[in-house]
Amino acid sequence: MPSPILPISNFPSSTTSAATTVVKAKVDADPSKTLLISSHLDPEKAIKPLLPRASSYNSTTNVNNSIISFSNNHQQRSRRISSDSSLALLSDQSPRRSISREVGHAASETFLLSRLCVKLLSYLGVGYRWITRFLALGCYALLLMPGFIQVAYYYFFSRQVRRSIIYGEKPRNRLDLYLPESSHGTKPVVAFITGGAWIIGYKAWGSLLGQQLSERDIIVACIDYRNFPQGTISDMVEDASQGISFVCNNIAEYGGDPNRIYLMGQSAGAHIAACTLINQAIKEAGEGDSTSWSVSQIKAYFGLSGGYNLFNLIDHFHNRGLYRSIFLSIMEGEDSLHQFSPDVLVQDSNVKPAVSLLPPVILFHGTADFSIPADASTSFADTLRRVGGKAESILYDGKTHTDLFLQDPMRGGRDEMFEDVVAIIHGGDEEALAKDAVAPPRRRLVPEFMLKLAHNVSPF
Repeated sequence: MPSPILPISNFPSSTTSAATTVVKAKVDADPSKTLLISSHLDPEKAIKPLLPRASSYNSTTNVNNSIISFSNNHQQRSRRISSDSSLALLSDQSPRRSISREVGHAASETFLLSRLCVKLLSYLGVGYRWITRFLALGCYALLLMPGFIQVAYYYFFSRQVRRSIIYGEKPRNRLDLYLPESSHGTKPVVAFITGGAWIIGYKAWGSLLGQQLSERDIIVACIDYRNFPQGTISDMVEDASQGISFVCNNIAEYGGDPNRIYLMGQSAGAHIAACTLINQAIKEAGEGDSTSWSVSQIKAYFGLSGGYNLFNLIDHFHNRGLYRSIFLSIMEGEDSLHQFSPDVLVQDSNVKPAVSLLPPVILFHGTADFSIPADASTSFADTLRRVGGKAESILYDGKTHTDLFLQDPMRGGRDEMFEDVVAIIHGGDEEALAKDAVAPPRRRLVPEFMLKLAHNVSPF
């Protein structure tokens, strides 16, 4: 049974503040039992919205009428052609795809990632700390290789995966769609931003999550974005925003419900997604900038093992090998840390009106996460509630940075965090909840002893 956390439909309105923190801990030796510790703040301290949630979004319906220059018309035409080409992929239901096309696609993606890694090494240099981490990463990947091979086969050959759909004109403006087998009715949608320390993020990293959520009748869109040194944090936020816009405006063509879109990010992707969401809310609250999507279209935000206060993390990352000079280059200098620290930014008096526009925020974190401490999520949730937002943090006892996202899903059977996410998405849908209750357990992808070894050698 899913953990009894708040369904989205039960979150208080903009006049009340949801103040719940849930800590999940194992009781005795039975992993099926959990201890829930909840705390509630005074709902009278909530901040009422200063502006209607969709006010700015509705004001943008005539944006296209204002485009009069030849260059802008050409840009719109290019985007429309790219979008039409992407939508045409939906009609390609043939189970047999060209092997040469698959090999060419894999080769081009491998070349891109290799080129970026070589360029990255020129920035980092080769020191003892990086050598040991790369060795640990190699051992970790080898131990999980049985699972990676199965997921890769699904990614490249499943008819339910639409790869590299174009959503913008910049490099790596692509996304992958994971579609449920059943085409009956419209489906809820998760727009997912993968992690990778802002350096090695890639849309395929979300293929395991995409596969497993699609098995529960949920569409998943894994959005790729420029990494450092190909881009800095502003480029990543821009790409994420464009990807979310594509999902909001086109997902109905793939059977998705545009009224049930959830935004999710993991690790660095959780930070990028949070920055994107808050930046969009600021635009709408200011009523000055035209927008192609609205925060009101996002039903909830899920942050998995994310970091939201860069001031508190910069030294921590430096000690773990992401050196201060590199990190500041990614974040565009020390002066930009405030702008890209969601936990700090929402406390700005000029930003507080935008907080009331934000959807419910649910943050997931493992208590044994050494890459990004769990305090990052609990602090951000506390801050959001204090300034009038709707937020909840859920902690998983003894889980590391990669347990929640890789090892646990590869273990098969019941996965606490996965069931919690599905329960929130399907909250209020009795038919979907009934199907979840009788869903078969997920199959194991990696032997248990290899998962335990991977847990011990993980560099994350």
